[in-house]
Amino acid sequence: MKKITSFCIDHDILGKGMYISRIDGDIITYDLRMVVPNGGVYLENAGLHTFEHLFATYVRNSKYSEDIIYAGPMGCRTGFYFLTRDSISKQEAIALVQDTMKFIAEFEGDIPGAQESKECGNYLDHNLAQAKAYATDYKEVIQEWSVEQLRYPE
Repeated sequence: MKKITSFCIDHDILGKGMYISRIDGDIITYDLRMVVPNGGVYLENAGLHTFEHLFATYVRNSKYSEDIIYAGPMGCRTGFYFLTRDSISKQEAIALVQDTMKFIAEFEGDIPGAQESKECGNYLDHNLAQAKAYATDYKEVIQEWSVEQLRYPE
């Protein structure tokens, strides 16, 4: 079988950041790399789950809601994929992710979509403090991120 694009990126030199993973027609897949691949530290499930609920809720309620395709975790637990239509400029996508990190880092209250079993398939497996810590760390990483930095390192 043909090796998929994400397996062709050199994970030995990939650091934390925001990258364009691929462009398919009018859909841009962003790689939000939150920890260093194969670095021994990975996103823990409960915090990752809460982060996902907050991330998806925020971007799907933003002014770009009609152009958000997907926001969800990578199976390797080193980050998230964020898919948008190309009607959102790359600079706007960076700014939206920056705003989302601020939202998550400062979030207080009930986790959206996690209050009862009918809302989520694993509604008891959440950790808000951990999600906030992930967002605080990643917010610092991408604070000054530019469009030029969206390219994977070679």
